[in-house]
Amino acid sequence: MKTLQISTKIGCVIFLAVLAGCSAKVAEKNQYSGFLGNYSDLKPVQTASGHQTLRWVSPDYHQQQYKNIYFSPVVYYPHASPDSRVSAGTLEQVRLYTEQRLKNAIGQRIQLVNQPQKGGMIVKTAITAVTASNKDVQFYEVVPVAAVIAGAMAASGHRTQNSELFLELEVMDVATNKPLVKVVRKGYGKTVDNSNAPITAADVKGAIDDMVRDVASFPNQ
Repeated sequence: MKTLQISTKIGCVIFLAVLAGCSAKVAEKNQYSGFLGNYSDLKPVQTASGHQTLRWVSPDYHQQQYKNIYFSPVVYYPHASPDSRVSAGTLEQVRLYTEQRLKNAIGQRIQLVNQPQKGGMIVKTAITAVTASNKDVQFYEVVPVAAVIAGAMAASGHRTQNSELFLELEVMDVATNKPLVKVVRKGYGKTVDNSNAPITAADVKGAIDDMVRDVASFPNQ
């Protein structure tokens, strides 16, 4: 009986540790890149597609007051960091796809221009990470024995992972250079087999598409 109690306690401890390692639905403070400068006014919101994101909208923002928008090329911030899981080629494919999809979505809402113009806005976008983290513990794993197995798999690198893309975006008034909209988005792509499996552009395209749908449905204020 005592052995069973000890095993149960150990299982519960590991289970809690696994839960603590589950990926959050929104970016955490230690995942901010510094691209936006000030993050203190961001609040968690649910988007039109049902995803959670961090966002701030200035009370002075009214899209109908602006004639056009300049879409600055998407960048990596602080810089692109290829590694054994994400190649330089993949990073560039992800950047180009993000830029194309976002630019098209914004262009459907307001006239795009080739350079910042008076009476317009400018949008700056940075991809701050392309990575993967262990999948959340599922309901059928919420028992001590299953938690022990999940914890052991995570520790050994064999647990399936969620591919993730982190994006930070800021819309500014061209005339005043004041921010109008700020967004920090953590998007989920396809599942990868383990912590050694490479992450491809195809794996994170779904995360980008979700973000684009929310840009297209962002309310005109």
